[in-house]
Amino acid sequence: MDALLLEWVDGVPRLRTADAMARQGLVTTVSSPAGTATVVGWAGSARDRATGARGLLDLYDRQGAAPPVPAGDYAAVVVCRDRILLARDEQARIPLFFRESAGRVNALSTSARSMGSAGELEPRYFCRYLTGNMAQPHTDLTPFTGVHRVLGGEVVELSLTGQLRGRTPRRARPATDAPASTAGEARLDAAARELRLALENAVERRMGTTTACHVSGGTDSTGVALLAARLLAADPGGPRELVLLAGRFSHGELAAERPYLDLALEAIRRHTPAARPVIVDADDVADFDDFLHHAGDTDEPHAHAFRAPFWSRLHGEAAQLGCDTLLTGCGADPVADANPFHLHRLARTGRFRQMTRQARAFAEGSERGLRGVVQAYVVQPTVPLTAERITALSRGGTVLGGLGTFVRPRWLRPGFARAYGLREARIAESRFVFGRRPEQSLYDAANYVAAPDPLSWHRAEQDGFFLSHPFLDPEVVATMSRLPAAATWRPGRPKAVLREALADLLPAAIRGRALKVPFDDLYARGLRRHGDELIALCRSARHPLVTEMFDVETLCRAVREAQLGMGDAHSWDRLNSSLALVAWLERLSVGS
Repeated sequence: MDALLLEWVDGVPRLRTADAMARQGLVTTVSSPAGTATVVGWAGSARDRATGARGLLDLYDRQGAAPPVPAGDYAAVVVCRDRILLARDEQARIPLFFRESAGRVNALSTSARSMGSAGELEPRYFCRYLTGNMAQPHTDLTPFTGVHRVLGGEVVELSLTGQLRGRTPRRARPATDAPASTAGEARLDAAARELRLALENAVERRMGTTTACHVSGGTDSTGVALLAARLLAADPGGPRELVLLAGRFSHGELAAERPYLDLALEAIRRHTPAARPVIVDADDVADFDDFLHHAGDTDEPHAHAFRAPFWSRLHGEAAQLGCDTLLTGCGADPVADANPFHLHRLARTGRFRQMTRQARAFAEGSERGLRGVVQAYVVQPTVPLTAERITALSRGGTVLGGLGTFVRPRWLRPGFARAYGLREARIAESRFVFGRRPEQSLYDAANYVAAPDPLSWHRAEQDGFFLSHPFLDPEVVATMSRLPAAATWRPGRPKAVLREALADLLPAAIRGRALKVPFDDLYARGLRRHGDELIALCRSARHPLVTEMFDVETLCRAVREAQLGMGDAHSWDRLNSSLALVAWLERLSVGS
């Protein structure tokens, strides 16, 4: 989607924005003697977008070097008197691309497809994309040759004529290599107070004039909605409204969530009685509904397009009520829980006895075996590719058996993988996911795997809002990353710090929940309903890259196996990514 487009006409930069998105407040442009700043989304505060845009303009005009990017959900183009700066926030929810040739940028936009050519695709991108469901958003590559991505937290500097002067990456967070504190030194209640303050600030930044909150009855989404309700109640004179958005199921596994949903709505409305619950009946929704549309129309292949029908139903309801921001609980599982890669830090620093003792306690508290805990959090981060290869060999026999994040799917042709760098992509992806310090890399990876929402961006113009994720706010991530393991982990009590931080708000039944019903039923229903359609899509695909990349019949067998319930979350992710890529290429060939 083209929210903004900057091109050079006779050597002079010309910036255009989408009028409809500007009227909705999704694009903000401010000017001063220093230059012009155009911000898609918001910087600083969702309620005062003009002030945030002016702040960016002043920031980049005042400093010679690129300063740290402020918090927000935005992509920004700042045209100063002597240079042009492109920037994205750390969460990187809103895309920004530029087309470059021989060191000169000749166009930039929020849409890669608008600047790319369907006849000039970049095969290396597809190998990187197929390496994992978080692969494309944090890499420079795009599907189109010559079109590059501005990365999250990065600032790209151009001359006024478009010469590429430099790219300043996001500043790395400080590592937390201090020894773990004892329980007496690291009190749970002190850690909870820190997290509560950071979460309140993150929610406050994201609240708009009419704010919608996803509410599912789980700890995470209920906590965000309760904080929003409490903040709104503290300022009753403000022009703010709260919409509580939920999907309701009356049968199947997800029907078990209804009592918790009712408890959550009741608790939220105690703080803000005027909050409007919008309950969407979702019994007729299944994954992969209208898959060709959801997967094919996005700017890039969208690995989570299979779940788009459910979220589209909810977002459509919020759009009818005029919501200007939508908050979720995404990201709490990896960010607000104890960091299991603390075990890896103990092992690499030689504290094996302490590592074994804590791994055993972790295994008992999570009802997992000691060997499985050590394998997942000590061995695999050390030699990820080797560990996955051994697992794949030991669980072979089916197409989906043993298929993890880095193993080549059996339907991806070996020749294509060799020619276009799958091995290099797997190495790069493993370094991103685990890095030299896996306990730090966890938070970077979580940003891309916990809340993949190209759907929100794709629908923004018709909905009038973007999704926003308080748990992935840089302040919240920084708070959790500096807390010692002794303060964050309690055996058998996941997300102990978060539960303590929200103890005065959460209903007891929700606060004490250890497990939540997953969306597996929605996925299984979708495969039963649309499995034959997905197989027909693969077999009838006309884009030449589909057959060059994939052994189509093996891919179809994988769909059949998934229909029968075979595989696991990792292998299903790889299958979903591949199916989304087929649908995307087919729509691309039709459009061209």
